Amino acid sequence: MSQQFHFKALFNGNEWLHNATVEVVDGVISAINDGGDGTEYLSGKVVPGFIDTQVNGGGGALFNFAPTREGLQTMMAAHAQFGTVAMLPTLITDDVGVIAAAADAIASAVADQEPGILGVHFEGPHLSVPKKGTHEESKIRPISEAEWSVYERADLGIKMVTLAPECVELDDIRRLVSAGVIVCLGHTNASFEQTNAALAAGATGFTHLFNAMSAFTSRAEGVVGAALLADHAWCGIIVDRHHVSAGALKVALRSKPKGKLVLVTDAMSLIGTNDSEFEFFGRKVIRQGDRLNSTTGELAGSHLDMLSAVNNTMEDLGVSFEEAVAMAAEYPAEFINASSLGQLKVGSAASWVQLNEDNTKVLTTVIDGQIIYQQQ
Repeated sequence: MSQQFHFKALFNGNEWLHNATVEVVDGVISAINDGGDGTEYLSGKVVPGFIDTQVNGGGGALFNFAPTREGLQTMMAAHAQFGTVAMLPTLITDDVGVIAAAADAIASAVADQEPGILGVHFEGPHLSVPKKGTHEESKIRPISEAEWSVYERADLGIKMVTLAPECVELDDIRRLVSAGVIVCLGHTNASFEQTNAALAAGATGFTHLFNAMSAFTSRAEGVVGAALLADHAWCGIIVDRHHVSAGALKVALRSKPKGKLVLVTDAMSLIGTNDSEFEFFGRKVIRQGDRLNSTTGELAGSHLDMLSAVNNTMEDLGVSFEEAVAMAAEYPAEFINASSLGQLKVGSAASWVQLNEDNTKVLTTVIDGQIIYQQQ
């Protein structure tokens, strides 16, 4: 199928193009040309679609409690309203049966090319109890053969696992990497040395930098210090004004090479709804404004969407709009090796976001040339 789209302002990931015509064949950009006289151009500005590598829920569905195709569709529809064109639905620490059900739902979605579903992120259950955050302590455990049977599946698309390196063997990390899994370090009380050993074994990412990990101090660099010094590793950051201070994020921005900080939402089920609370492993999570707390006190994920993350990053960290967009699109695409996403060029997926002039609203979200969301 051949399509044409006419854009008043298009940021392709490198530069702005004005009055551009994008030709799309079967969901892939085949040409980008200057528009002709008399062409009607879409208003606002078009940028590469956002990629969320840590998203627990949306639209009333939490992946742990809705590990189904319908749950994935609900999550994707909620986040598409805010510019997300691709995600790794994230399952937090849970029973083996839930992990298996989630994997089956992901495999079905990947096989059918469900719009926006790239694969899966298993955040736990192989975590540090002292740094568990809101994860259910009774379900935290070492890797068993039951989990290996999931992690080594070849039908899950892009696979990511967050673990605490002090709670697994280095050979486990090597085995995960050999199975095509992107290994991230998080919810960990590891030492600087243990963290560096995990990186040497093949880990390439850090989950929500600064949060739920051993801190940087004057005599113990901790996981945070290792993350900031590991030039090759990517760090997810939650820029919701609750998880991390702007100053700490600015330190990370100065420390990490350009392209290694990735915006994530860590969003829970309330995104895209007017609900103010939900049940969570025998507790409740309550929303006050845009902050989520468990009734046991901890921050419990976020009430953050990707467009808000982009705007917060501009305002709080002083980066340009273009760089904030890259942190939400190009850099996560590089992190998970999703080479067709993150930029808008010939050969890229026709997956973009049309924003209004002041970046406060998504007008349309397009995935592979198909309009997934359109503002009413």
